[in-house]
Amino acid sequence: MPKSEHSSPRQRDGGLWRPAARTSGFGLFSGFEVRVSDFRAAAFTLPEVLVASGLALVVVLSLVLLSIFASRSFAALANYMDLDQASRLALDKMSREIRQAQHLTDYSASSLTFQDRNGNPLQFVYDSQARTLSRIGGGQTNVYLTDCDSLTFSNYQGTAISNTFDAYEPAYVTNTKLVQVTWVCSRQILGAKANTESVQSAKITLRNH
Repeated sequence: MPKSEHSSPRQRDGGLWRPAARTSGFGLFSGFEVRVSDFRAAAFTLPEVLVASGLALVVVLSLVLLSIFASRSFAALANYMDLDQASRLALDKMSREIRQAQHLTDYSASSLTFQDRNGNPLQFVYDSQARTLSRIGGGQTNVYLTDCDSLTFSNYQGTAISNTFDAYEPAYVTNTKLVQVTWVCSRQILGAKANTESVQSAKITLRNH
């Protein structure tokens, strides 16, 4: 049967013939068919959006955690170097004055009292509450060490115990010829110590005794 002049053109779609959309012959899209299914294929479905959002969140969280870990590591390294330098400086100054002292006059696990080379009292005192090691002498108090978690003084005679590196404890405080000091310092990073401890231990001989 012949087609009418005014019959709409048809196009095969999925086995069915349907009329194609007509547009004006002078329009910009003249002769093109606009299909709703094309727009539906270009859009994202809800599961796809959720998956993409989840992956983006995981990536952002990973970057944030990596940044925090790197910052803590650099801060811990800087703190350790600073603590170690401060501990060595405090030990050097204290050792020099103890070597030049005449003798020990009073002793406890947290304080030492000497008679210095001029005959004046000289003290080294550890304050566990303030976490400081201080030098007291000549009417002045100087803080030698801060951020100190623990500190212990020990005193010995000059005679070493056979086959060991230790020495005998003195019968009297004034017989002390060897002093040992051990301390641990630390700082916190974001509320945690984070492996920033510095440990120092040394035995100091009284040379003028």
